[in-house]
Amino acid sequence: MKKNKVQTVALYGLMVALAFVFSYFESLIPFNFGIPGVKLGLANLVVVVALYIMKPSQAFSISLIRIFLTSLTFGNITVSLPYSLCGGILSFVVMYLAKKTKLSIIGVSMLGGICHNIGQIIVAALIMETPNIAYYLPVLLVAGLLTGLLLGVVSKIVIDRFQKMKFNM
Repeated sequence: MKKNKVQTVALYGLMVALAFVFSYFESLIPFNFGIPGVKLGLANLVVVVALYIMKPSQAFSISLIRIFLTSLTFGNITVSLPYSLCGGILSFVVMYLAKKTKLSIIGVSMLGGICHNIGQIIVAALIMETPNIAYYLPVLLVAGLLTGLLLGVVSKIVIDRFQKMKFNM
């Protein structure tokens, strides 16, 4: 029993650290399509994996901790936090619900990528006080779909390997 708790705490810490490192790594990549908000979302790989190998509350905590850490470290907290928080929460809720419908890991990840961008557009429209920001939505939806697909494929590989190790979390 105690070993299982130690494994859970160690995995939890590892997942938070990995999400943070992926966010940092992504900030170093010159990835610019001329449209604000288009990113790979590498840290979401950790959230998708956590959603499948940990309790939903733990996966959600990992997502929130990563969002706060990266906003404090790599961005202007008053600017980046609302966007990341809204996108992250919407993305997580939709992925959690989609997972319950038995949608594939790849499908769940793709929905997460799309919803993350939708959440960010909602915040942008509220902050900028204009619905015209929605013109970015088609490009962001395609970007979310493609990055969600890529991260979903990698997530599936990681989850399959993790399950072969037979950890009980």
